[in-house]
Order: sequence, then structure tokens, then C-alpha cells
Amino acid sequence: MMLRARLASTTRLRSCAALAHSKSAVISTRNRQQTRSVGTNSVAPEDLYSFGVKHVTKGLGRITEGIMTKGEGSYVYYDNGKQYLDFTCGIGVTGLGHAHPKVSKAAADQCMNLVHSQCSIALHEPYVRLIERLLPIMPHPSLDSFFFWNSGSEAVEAAVKMARQFTGKQNIISMQGAYHGRTFGAMALTKSKTIYSAGVHPLMPGVFSIPYPYWHQSNMPPSTSSSVLSANALYQLELLLSQQTAPADTAAIIVEPVLGEGGYVPAPPEFLQGLRDICDKNNILLIIDEVQSGFARTGSWFAVEESGVKPDILVIAKGLGNGFPISGVVSRTELTDTLKPGSMGGTYAGNAVSCAAAVAVNDVMREENILENVQARSNELFSALNHLKYDPSLNPHILDVRGRGLMVGVEFASPSISSHSHAHATSSKNSNHNNDVKHPANMASRVAKKCIEKGMLILTTSVYEVIRFIPPLNVSKEDMKKGCAIFAESVREVVKEG
Repeated sequence: MMLRARLASTTRLRSCAALAHSKSAVISTRNRQQTRSVGTNSVAPEDLYSFGVKHVTKGLGRITEGIMTKGEGSYVYYDNGKQYLDFTCGIGVTGLGHAHPKVSKAAADQCMNLVHSQCSIALHEPYVRLIERLLPIMPHPSLDSFFFWNSGSEAVEAAVKMARQFTGKQNIISMQGAYHGRTFGAMALTKSKTIYSAGVHPLMPGVFSIPYPYWHQSNMPPSTSSSVLSANALYQLELLLSQQTAPADTAAIIVEPVLGEGGYVPAPPEFLQGLRDICDKNNILLIIDEVQSGFARTGSWFAVEESGVKPDILVIAKGLGNGFPISGVVSRTELTDTLKPGSMGGTYAGNAVSCAAAVAVNDVMREENILENVQARSNELFSALNHLKYDPSLNPHILDVRGRGLMVGVEFASPSISSHSHAHATSSKNSNHNNDVKHPANMASRVAKKCIEKGMLILTTSVYEVIRFIPPLNVSKEDMKKGCAIFAESVREVVKEG
């Protein structure tokens, strides 16, 4: 009996084991099938775009279809065979064009040496060499203390954290129309569009804003002088400090010397100088955000240089690494020496590969005379755009051509913000604008779409009808001429269509 029981038990165990093995095999087969269906090489090339559209979050938007496979100089290439002249530079990032050989080689060489040295563990040579390259080009010699991070948003948040620690005060003042990022703290400072913070309030507290010296924000005609606009904005700042955030509670004012996402509007020197004076009188720090306008984009190393204003904290990113993720916060040693070790940091902060690329970027800027090229191509771009602006057939529809260097905006007369602003935006004392002229709706996005159809990538910006030019800083004379011709043809077609 015992023997039969043992045999029966053994048989049951074997049956269970066989069943378990069978189930395991089925699950394993399913897993392998699932792995094959989403594996790196499993999706057919012709299906890759549709696969990406299905699985990439809908929170991301795109202006083109297809997979970008290559970038070289001023051009990008797609898997569908299309080639585009790139006047977006990844929103101001690839200032030296795509895959600049010296920058890419520096990064590749660093990859074979040291990819990552976490900043809380040790310094690495590219980090220190980058400081060595940056010190001589800082907009003020007092800027001598550096912290490198990954993105502009992170750098902005670090700057706010530093300002609060340096001053022992809480509140921050930003500008209407400003863009400082989409991470939570930076998002609170961003005032260019509601889409960046819609549905996620309450945001970081202690943030206030004033008008930027942009005629829209003061509800004045486009012909209003920069001195009047500056005076109005500075008056609103004084009022804010009297009514809403006392100087004793205000740590910093943050400002872009050229408003980026808000419409590519340069700040008049007198406005930045006025901010500096108010900050000095009230023990408030001035944070200059040069994430987009820095590194020769405006024809000088930094846009703030024109005003002669000294930043207390300078925020940099984008063109610093030519596509490799790196940003920086620069301040004065006398301030940063008060920080406690460990209060700043980040896993990838000051990555060795990105720092090596940024060192090469700074070397190329000098070796290839990039500043001179920016100034020459800027003259050609403004000449072409102003030719359109003063063309009698187009003049009623083009309100403004503005910017500095190769950071240039064109605003069209088809705003939809309000009937009052529409009246200002369709009339000017110094133009042939006529309120009875019918302007094409959504003109900026329609012109941008036509440019893309004709082989040039270009972007709109702000809540107004603005197109922004961000070509490579080393763009050739021929490619600048080509881009201007595509833009002009697109504008004329949209105006004709009405």
C-alpha cells in the first residue's frame, strides 16, 4: 500500500511539474513574442513613424511627419527622403549646425575616456576646461562661479534656489510673455502661454509679474518708442513692489534680454538698466536668462552686453553644447561661497561628454569667426525681411521685423487676442496699414507650414502672429538667401489666398 501511495504521489508531482513546465513554456513563448514585437530591430522601418506616433505621449507636438535620420550643417534629412534647410536649430540649440565635426569628435573622444563623473564624487577635466573657456567671455568679470546642469529649466530652478538662499527672501518677479521652462518651478515663472501650466495649478508660490517693454503688453501702438515702453514697465515694477511684493520679501527679478517664446522682442537697454537700478536700491538680485539668446545668437557673446548691465546670476544653456544636454548657472564667488556643500547637484549635472562638447563649441566659435558671420548674415536677413515689410502689397500685413543677430521675429497683423489689441495691431503712424484691410487668419502658422512644404523648417512663437528665425550661426550666404526666398514666397502665397 505504501509503495502504491508513493508511486501515485510521484506521478502527481510529475504531472504538476509537467503542467507547470508547459505553462512556463507558453508564458515564455508569449514573452518572446511580445519582446519581438517591441524590440529594437523588430518594427519594420516603414512602420517606425506610425509606431512612434502610437506610443509617444500625446503631450509632445511636432511640426513635421517622418523620422529625422541625419543632420549635417544647416540641413536635416528624413527617412522618407525629404531634405530641409533648418532655420530652427532645435530651437536655438545647434548653433554651429548639425553634427559639427570638431564638436562631435570631442564628444566621441570623451566617450572613450570618461562618460560620467558624478559632480558630488569628483571633478573631471572637461568641467574645469569649460570654466576656463567661459571666464573670458562672461558679460561681467564678477561672474566667476559656475554650476553646470542638464537643461535650461533646471538651470532656472537652480538660479531661483540660489537667489532665495543668498537673500533669505522668497518672492520672484518675472515678465509677462517670459519663457523659463516647463519643470514645476520654472513653469511658475513662464508667462508666454497658458498651455505650459494648464491643469496643474497651484504652481510654485511667491511669483509675480510685470509687463515686458513690448507694445502689445502695454496696449499701445506698434510705433510706440522703446523709452515709453520701458518707462511704463518700470513704473509697473515700482507699483508691484509697493502693492504686492515688498522689497524685503523679494529675492530676485528674472528677465530674458531678448524675449524668446514671448515673441522675439529685444529689451531696450534703458529697461535692463532700470531693472539693475531698482535691484541695487532694494537689495534684489537680477537673474539674466540667456538660455536662448546666449553664445553669439544675437551677434555678441551675450545679449545683455549691449546694455552694460551686470547680472547677479546668469543662466545659460542651448547653444552652449550644440545639441549635447548641458546648462549652467553662473554667479559671484562671494555669493556662492555661502552655499552649503551638497545643496546643489544632480546625477547628470555637468556630464563629462557634454562638457567636452561645450569646450569644443567655444573653440570653434573663435576659430571659425562665428561672431563675424552672425553679424554679416544678420544684415542680409534684416535686409530681406524689411524689403518684404515695405513692399506695398505686403505692408498692411507685416507689423514688425525685430530682433538681434540671428534671433529675429516677424510679426503679422492678424492677432486674435481682443478687438482692442486688434485695432492697435492693424494700424501704425509710420506705415500704410489700413484698418479696413482684411488680414489672413492664422497667418504665422500658415506661412510656417508653407515654408516646411517648400523645404525649410521654421517656427512660430508667442500668442501673437509671430514667426521666428533661428538659423545656424555659421549659416552660409547662399543658404541665408535660399531661406529668405522661401519665406518671401510663402508670405506672398498666404496673402494672395487671404
